[in-house]
Amino acid sequence: MIELLDNLDLLTRRHLDLTTLTMGGVAFGAPAAYVPRGLIVDATAPVVARRRSGDDIEPEFEDRGGRVLTLAEVVDDAVRSKGFLYTADDLTYRIRSGRIVGFALYGPRLAHFAGLSSYQEFRSAFGTPDRVETDEEPGGGEHTAYWHHYSDPRKCARWDAGSHRVSLVNLGDFDD
Repeated sequence: MIELLDNLDLLTRRHLDLTTLTMGGVAFGAPAAYVPRGLIVDATAPVVARRRSGDDIEPEFEDRGGRVLTLAEVVDDAVRSKGFLYTADDLTYRIRSGRIVGFALYGPRLAHFAGLSSYQEFRSAFGTPDRVETDEEPGGGEHTAYWHHYSDPRKCARWDAGSHRVSLVNLGDFDD
């Protein structure tokens, strides 16, 4: 197995076998219970009907009946079924049927790609995507972000046009 966090250049590869990767020591395809509980700071799961979270906000959860849920209860439900587990070190694990089916990286770790200073350099480094989506300023202004989607591997890389940086990379099942 290859630890993705030790080999961030893998994120630019056009062909990559996701089943050979670990992120934070957790293998792609592994049971979701393998994500270290002590690192999880937020989660989504089917049991949650209402959620409040964000930067510098302790997440709050309620079920359909309005009962307040603990983070541990939400994580338990996600691990058994589906959802997302968010860690304090800007990693996210996507879960389906109790297994890890996606990795997401964001935040300071992506400073690894700080040498890319333009969209053209980003496109050259990550390769020609199968599909591009753009975010625009309200009213149809300039592009603020480019979302590059690749089918092999299942990857999405986001270029933030305002700050001239790679701001997110998803691997695996995130497009639904």
